[in-house]
Amino acid sequence: MKPIELAKKAKQASFISANLSTEKKNRILLNLSKLLEEEKEYLFKENEKDLKLASESLIAKSMIERMKVDEKVLREMVSSINDVISLPDPVGEIVKMWRRPNGLLVGRMRIPIGVILVIYESRPNVTIEAFSLCLKSGNTVILKGGSEASNSNAALFNLIRRAISEENVSPEIVQMVQEKERSYIYELLEFDEDIDLVIPRGGEELIRTVVEKSRIPVLKHYKGVCHIFVDESADLNMAYEVCLNAKVQKPATCNAMETLLVHENLAEKFLPEMAKRFMEHGVKIKGCEKTLKILNEIEQALESDWYEEYLDLILSIKIVTNLDEAIAHIKKYGSNHTDAIITKDYVNAWKFLKEVNSSLVLVNASTRLNDGFQLGLGAEMGISTTRLHAFGPMGLEELTVTKFIAFGDGQLRY
Repeated sequence: MKPIELAKKAKQASFISANLSTEKKNRILLNLSKLLEEEKEYLFKENEKDLKLASESLIAKSMIERMKVDEKVLREMVSSINDVISLPDPVGEIVKMWRRPNGLLVGRMRIPIGVILVIYESRPNVTIEAFSLCLKSGNTVILKGGSEASNSNAALFNLIRRAISEENVSPEIVQMVQEKERSYIYELLEFDEDIDLVIPRGGEELIRTVVEKSRIPVLKHYKGVCHIFVDESADLNMAYEVCLNAKVQKPATCNAMETLLVHENLAEKFLPEMAKRFMEHGVKIKGCEKTLKILNEIEQALESDWYEEYLDLILSIKIVTNLDEAIAHIKKYGSNHTDAIITKDYVNAWKFLKEVNSSLVLVNASTRLNDGFQLGLGAEMGISTTRLHAFGPMGLEELTVTKFIAFGDGQLRY
């Protein structure tokens, strides 16, 4: 199928998906949940083909691990579907109403975005998450997974279409790009009259390529340079636990801490024990000149390190004189993703919340919590670090927009 034909089919199908009842959408998702359980051996077999090809192609072990579909991943997919089923349907929600002096009653109603193209790498479970969220929010979705997981994605797509057909709904409300040539996607990215939004999920290179090639609005999330500032009033035990979790729990994620900022009045007391805990978990530490005077056997941080998203067990540490310097550092080097403060000082906590404008700003909690599941959104489509339309994790509501509605009794404009 030519790209223009695929885009036109999706556009036509969007009028169907936008008007599905909540009950119908939930039944489709329930069907899918059951099919995943019933057809798991089929899924595992198709996934094994991808894993074998990836291993033979010398693909990085970290990527192969993300590609794997096993019992644990299957349970996570089923759980994510059930979470979406349990969430309120945002389509048709009246967000706000007000009455004008002439008696006109004005409001805003949530409606689907329309057609969403999701381009992603490695993880087949994104196929399920993206479809579930788009269906429940009334959108038609075009899925383009990485070629390295093509068999797994195709198998999941087949089950999705079976789940839809069981409810006598057109399976065209979900499309999948199975062509592997990049030129196909580049052409698809030109059809801004048929596709309303592009969401790339993957590395910085993928996202920048999509932005460069697309005539369609793109939801961007280039990288996560996340910080934690340990204030002088911080509870030390809390700081140890939170900082360790933020760095080592899953270092290859966009919400892992990359730079630790420490108040100078606390540094000598806090850093030796903190560094010991990091090193016990294999973390390589780079530090500013002040940090080097406290910690032995660490590397000096370069200017470029403060901008770095390591996605690995590597951490930069900087000692700052006060809260203002910490905030200034985050504003200069951060990526508007996730930043946190550890403090007992109420005034400092609120100053940090007000002046650091990242997609999630936390007080006394790990940056790893910037996630749709953790914040109660169910599944998430991704984390937006741009401020147009959506900012932060994109759940159901963020996959809708609002239109104005008005009720009158003959009002005219003079």
